[in-house]
Amino acid sequence: MSLILRNAQRAVPLRRAPLRFSLDIARSCLKVRNFDLGIICVSNARIRHINRVYRGQDSVTDVLSFPFHEDLNPSLLPIPASSDEYNLGDIYLGVEFIYQQCQKTQEDYSSILTICAVHGLCHLLGHQHNNPEQWKQQMLEKETEILKEINRVTGSKLTPLSTNHY
Repeated sequence: MSLILRNAQRAVPLRRAPLRFSLDIARSCLKVRNFDLGIICVSNARIRHINRVYRGQDSVTDVLSFPFHEDLNPSLLPIPASSDEYNLGDIYLGVEFIYQQCQKTQEDYSSILTICAVHGLCHLLGHQHNNPEQWKQQMLEKETEILKEINRVTGSKLTPLSTNHY
């Protein structure tokens, strides 16, 4: 199915091809290539607005995920009731915020963009990190698995951002 990657900001440059390639690897690794996925790249103002409206947090952030399916179990793929439900949801990437953070930390913007997108994809499948145990058993484990596959295919050296989360 489709991977829609929309650049809805003009604050920083965005190379879509490397991000799309890495997300295709991630979708294959997770066995969700038959699901639609939307990636929307937005500015600080837009991600802040979305974060305020949907999470009640008036701040910019790197990634927000909006799953299509409810009651997700991280150990199971969603079971669509019809062909119209082969959709994982949408990931909003705060690319301006990610870029600014990379400038401060001297990290590679393209790499961090990919890592944030993978993190968002994990959320769309029900992986959470609300406490240390959940973080270790769900998010860190799944992100590491996906990033290892991306690294194997691309020769990258990506590691989860959440490595030092707790």
